[in-house]
Amino acid sequence: MSDWKTALGWGPDFEAAMGPHQAKGLEPARVILVYRKQLKVLSHRGEHWARTGGKIIHRADSAGDLPAVGDWVAARIPDAGEALVHAVLPRRTAFVRKVAGENATPQVLATNVDTVMVVMGLDGDFNVRRLERFMTLAWESRATPVVVLNKKDLASDLEAQLAEVNALTRGAAVHAVSALKHEGLDPLVPLFGSGKTVALLGSSGVGKSTLVNHLLGSEVMKTGSVRDDGRGRHTTTRRELILLPHGGAVIDTPGLREVQMWAAEGGLAKTFDDLEALAVNCKFSDCQHDAEPGCAVKAALEDGTLDEARFASWLELQREMVWLGTPSQSRGRPESKRRERAGHGQRRK
Repeated sequence: MSDWKTALGWGPDFEAAMGPHQAKGLEPARVILVYRKQLKVLSHRGEHWARTGGKIIHRADSAGDLPAVGDWVAARIPDAGEALVHAVLPRRTAFVRKVAGENATPQVLATNVDTVMVVMGLDGDFNVRRLERFMTLAWESRATPVVVLNKKDLASDLEAQLAEVNALTRGAAVHAVSALKHEGLDPLVPLFGSGKTVALLGSSGVGKSTLVNHLLGSEVMKTGSVRDDGRGRHTTTRRELILLPHGGAVIDTPGLREVQMWAAEGGLAKTFDDLEALAVNCKFSDCQHDAEPGCAVKAALEDGTLDEARFASWLELQREMVWLGTPSQSRGRPESKRRERAGHGQRRK
């Protein structure tokens, strides 16, 4: 196994998957850039512009099956000109969201990631409901989520904000930092290094690029200022895997103001495990947590042990899961009919 692959996280699973393709004269490469329909891959011979082979496109069930940033692929790489990607090797992890709009289309933001670093500002960007969405998709990705609360020097009430975040991250590490002032960064350093890939996710202007530059001690990512209205500028305009000086990689993504759900039942159960545990104690296995007798969730709301906003967020994400699982021709039916058909309460086995 060559050093460049090892430094980027190659392992026995990829080696085994690559075997049949290598026998056909194809080479392993990693996708380092996706911008619209353009691809750039990295092989032992360097970087190459590439296109996706027709067989992949024909066999793809959705856009989520096409090459994404972080993918290991089997490619035919000529001495000059475009490379051709023939196959995507099975992914270890994948962070997927729904593309904005009416159509149920997945968008794969990053694959084969070890750590999903969800970055949120402690200034006007602070939004725990959006964080719940990020965490649901992060847990579903199978990568390890880490929450980084940046700009702690601008926090309105740091202790209260930390308590609020820790209550919903379900065991994921939470770090309050100031990237500009280089405060609180030391615990994050071990996440980067040879063989490791970190994906950065968050809104524009939260300081993702500044954070990585300070952690690594070099200007590996472009930075930009926050606008006068407090909203971030889109310094990053495309998804890109950036090689780090001492091995490993970081995947940068454009700022995400909207995080729509994709199929993430497991991530939802992890993010809201406290509500899932309550729902198991409801009298009826298909309880809607509305007016049914013996509802443990409703009882927790009434006695104040369950936050109303968190409960509403749980229901909203479950409704999105139901919508994704509803055939497109049925999505116009009234919400009451869809709830009657699928339910949004946790069913016991």
